[in-house]
Amino acid sequence: MFTEERRQIILSALSVHGSTSVADLSRMVRSSEITIRRDLKALEEAGLVVRHRGGASVGRSFMDEPSYREKAVVAAAEKLAMADVAAELVDDGDVIMLCAGTTTQALAQRLTRRRLMVATTSVLVASALFDAPDVEVLLIGGILRGSIRGVIGGEAEKAVSRLRFHKVFLSGNGLTAANGLSTPNMHVASIDRAAVESTKRVMVLADHTKIGVDSMVQTVPTERIDTLVTDPRADRAELEGLAAAGVDVRIAEPVARLDRDVRDADRVAT
Repeated sequence: MFTEERRQIILSALSVHGSTSVADLSRMVRSSEITIRRDLKALEEAGLVVRHRGGASVGRSFMDEPSYREKAVVAAAEKLAMADVAAELVDDGDVIMLCAGTTTQALAQRLTRRRLMVATTSVLVASALFDAPDVEVLLIGGILRGSIRGVIGGEAEKAVSRLRFHKVFLSGNGLTAANGLSTPNMHVASIDRAAVESTKRVMVLADHTKIGVDSMVQTVPTERIDTLVTDPRADRAELEGLAAAGVDVRIAEPVARLDRDVRDADRVAT
């Protein structure tokens, strides 16, 4: 297979899946992992992909905002493991806010048997908690932004600023030790900032595709982040920088689907 043909297949795979591993790409194009890494380096230099440990994700401009559908298929197993770890940070009786995001949606699914009050701007989070008997859900209204399945706008910001939370869980689109958490959309950033101003503790859920990435608008400076939950593929240098700044960094190890199913069954049984 010619180099250009191989690289086009790689770009096509990334455009569909958002992110994939070197090993998967190697099998897909029947080339060595060394060759794939060389291709990814060239594609990154051209601004078409973003390399990270063990793989790559689709390249974006500083201002591009991925849609919910795009984010839902990126690091899916890692997000489930991160949701498990994040759920351990929630105490019964807490008043928390879950901002919009695929990882906060996964966290909501882990909280259905807890006794909580949950405020959210995400229709997906609210939907995940519909049948939770002891979770009181405050769905904050505003302008629906379909790409993230959440609301934005001045009224939503005012509603959030009037509340007080024990903990806020949010994601964003990028996180670096130097610049903190960021997002490409200023309206989303405003909601996140209002939530951070109204809470005692800030919990960031960011998988490896977001670590080391800067987006256009800062939402949370590094020194305001209390805890980061991420996965083992996150950039080690960035994690060390965040830890040095006082962030409690927690690594969530993905588990096999079968193991997860057994564990969930045990959780229901107890």
